[in-house]
Amino acid sequence: MPDRMQDLYDRARLSKAPQDVRARVERLEHLLERLFTVPGIDKPIGLDALLSLVPGVGTISGAALGTYLVWEARNLGLSRWQLARMNLNTLVDMALGAIPVIGVIPDFFFRSNSRNLRIIRRHLDKHHPARPDFG
Repeated sequence: MPDRMQDLYDRARLSKAPQDVRARVERLEHLLERLFTVPGIDKPIGLDALLSLVPGVGTISGAALGTYLVWEARNLGLSRWQLARMNLNTLVDMALGAIPVIGVIPDFFFRSNSRNLRIIRRHLDKHHPARPDFG
């Protein structure tokens, strides 16, 4: 199985270096949760909330994109408990987003991708601390 995972990274030309993984997951979280700010209420909104407006397909697409964060976390070696929490966050977000018409409202308050990013950051900060850049 490890050879198969390496093959996926090689074919996609993705670096497995922790600092590169951090950059990728931070960009994805920004895209999904904080793409722009809604004028008047000053709340950030992202692709996850916008996809929730499309019944069925949007919710599943948002969950699939969120699952990518879990995949990256798995490849970083996060514990089963951390991965279970991340999967639960994604599942709750998908279930709330599946509610017709009002499913977009929970996306303002339950940001599964932001929660999952915090779990990944804690792991990276503990196991792969960033080296200072002396320029």
